[in-house]
Amino acid sequence: MNNLVLAYLGDAIYELYIREYLINKGISKVNALQSESIKYVSAKAQSDYLKKLIDNNFLTNDEIEIVKRGRNMDSHGKKNTDIITYKRSTGLECLIGYLRVCKNDLRIKEIMDFIVNN
Repeated sequence: MNNLVLAYLGDAIYELYIREYLINKGISKVNALQSESIKYVSAKAQSDYLKKLIDNNFLTNDEIEIVKRGRNMDSHGKKNTDIITYKRSTGLECLIGYLRVCKNDLRIKEIMDFIVNN
């Protein structure tokens, strides 16, 4: 499957997980939810969490290969971040999308639990 499609899917799943996590924490005001979600959902945050996942040997070699595929695809980045940060965050989104297509929701949960607890 196209890496851009996997990243597109992964972005949606990642954001939904974070939104549910924050709501379950008891945050009930939309402005507060938005402020808190940026700590997880921005390209910089996702890039930083990917680095933590890798530094803690949390990802398998196969998962790192998926991240690299997603990171190395041709993309143009966003105006509010540098291209390297954007590509790293896209690599994480690609991994989440890939795991979803493979119906490995347990692994998605493990990765997302690591993210919200670090």
